[in-house]
Amino acid sequence: MDDLTTGVPVAIHLETQAVQDGDAANYALDVDGQLVQMVDAFYLRYKEESKDQEQPIPVTIKLAANGDVVLTRSAENRLRLHFSNGKRVQARYRTPMGILPVDTVTPLLQVRLRERPFSGEVNINYDLYAGEQLIGNYKLRLQFTA
Repeated sequence: MDDLTTGVPVAIHLETQAVQDGDAANYALDVDGQLVQMVDAFYLRYKEESKDQEQPIPVTIKLAANGDVVLTRSAENRLRLHFSNGKRVQARYRTPMGILPVDTVTPLLQVRLRERPFSGEVNINYDLYAGEQLIGNYKLRLQFTA
């Protein structure tokens, strides 16, 4: 098996579904990324192309040993969402106007990892809130293979 502490290339397939104010939007992405193991967590890194941004947006998904997942998008508006199965967790959305507190509520969080070939699957259903106001309902489906 490759040394995951130095990072291995992975093929990533990501699908998201968002429902905001009754409007649904779907998004799919196939991209090459890198998987790194540090201490007791795996970090999946890739760059996301965006029509709104000149530079690709670095994205990191941390798969923690306790089953939690942390997604960080490092664009001009930096978003860091923390998902914990069945829990409400405070998150941060940093914009040029300041930091907006948002909360994630995660009714479904599944992470499955396989050894040969090293691959994984992450399924997250979450609700995003600003205070008590629901921003939207989201589904994230991620698959990767080394």
